Amino acid sequence: MKRYNPSEIEPKWQQIWEDQKVNEVVADPSKQKVYVSGMFPYPSGAGMHTGHAFSYSIVDAIARFHRQHGRNVLNPMGWDTFGLPAENYAIKTGTAPAVVTAQNIENFKKQFKRMGVSIDWSREINTSDPEYYRWTQWIFTKLFEKGLAYQKESMQWWCPVDKTVLANEQVESGHCWRCGSEVEKKSMKQWFFRITNYAEQLLDEIPDLDWPQKIKTAQTNWIGKSQGAEIDFKVDGTDDIVTVFSTRPDTLFGATFVVLAPEHPLAKKLVSSEIRESVNDYITVAVKKSEIERMNENREKSGVFTGSYAINPASGEKVPIWIADYVLSGYGTGAIMAVPAHDERDFAFAEKYSLPIVEVIEKPTDDTETGMYHGEGPLINSDRFDGMSSSDAREEIVAWLEEQGTGHSQITYKMRDWLISRQRYWGAPIPIIHCDEHGAVAVPEDQLPVVLPV
Repeated sequence: MKRYNPSEIEPKWQQIWEDQKVNEVVADPSKQKVYVSGMFPYPSGAGMHTGHAFSYSIVDAIARFHRQHGRNVLNPMGWDTFGLPAENYAIKTGTAPAVVTAQNIENFKKQFKRMGVSIDWSREINTSDPEYYRWTQWIFTKLFEKGLAYQKESMQWWCPVDKTVLANEQVESGHCWRCGSEVEKKSMKQWFFRITNYAEQLLDEIPDLDWPQKIKTAQTNWIGKSQGAEIDFKVDGTDDIVTVFSTRPDTLFGATFVVLAPEHPLAKKLVSSEIRESVNDYITVAVKKSEIERMNENREKSGVFTGSYAINPASGEKVPIWIADYVLSGYGTGAIMAVPAHDERDFAFAEKYSLPIVEVIEKPTDDTETGMYHGEGPLINSDRFDGMSSSDAREEIVAWLEEQGTGHSQITYKMRDWLISRQRYWGAPIPIIHCDEHGAVAVPEDQLPVVLPV
């Protein structure tokens, strides 16, 4: 038997397949339709790697399986061509991103064909083609018309070298994951999609998904619904109010200090002059940490006293106002009431800084542990609410706060609206006209696409 020589046999048959258009899909109502597609790759200058070959071989095997069973299979290909790497490479080489992208696509396409994957190349798309992103712009204008796409000022991680906004996951120990430069927090006007409007719908429908339970649990935790209350703490001697969010209003009488996120608008305002320098130093260091670092439960808590006090609206006691990086500006109100007797983080913080710890939930008689108790039970040291169960007290205390005008029930989510304006030049232009008289106005549909200047 003649030895198999792929360099002779494969090009021959690949050319026959291409000439006869064996992978092009023709409408056939008599056959069951099957759509098979892998994630469209970013065509880098380095060409395909073994990971591409691995994943697209699996996709191809699935497509061929369905064809062998007599189904009409569409297996298309596209190119995810926008993004910072292409733009940075263009700057480095002095070649326009569109030119670099076209060259890279040609190379990838040749490599795909050498692999022999059964792709319908007549359906090829390119995300940086104006005739493609016309429709991403059309979708954007529809979302904008419905109030689901909007602009707002937002604190963002900023890389001064790449000159782009970074996600929390792209900040590693205060540095950009891509270029390694030190990042900074900046307030910037950004575009968002209002995905939080659909938090409840998502939560309602997750149980019905045919997904592994681990994934469904992760999705539920990512949305992160919290039912609680917003409570106003008046800053002593001023007209300022610190509004906190708490899921445990039943522990309000045990709040012995208030903690602000370093980014909170009152963080610097409430600082007394004699400690302003040390507080500013703490804030400067804290805001350079990513939220992932700050949420790490295993690291030692740190904070700084502002020199100001707030009034606990339930007990009337003066409680110190601290700044600490374990409180996040993007969750709740960016401020918490600290109840060290019944919260692990607050307990560790109070222990470190010798802050008061007041128990307001009675421990079960069989609980022999010392220190913090985070469970529920009858209220103690809570004035008129003593003896109530935690669940009853939550409702009663919130109702009482509403009567006093110092609080109300509130639902919050960990999920945030989706920041979408992270590209610089090499990305789909946002189809908005900024008008001095009317503000942001969508480009009319008959004038799409808004094309990148070249």
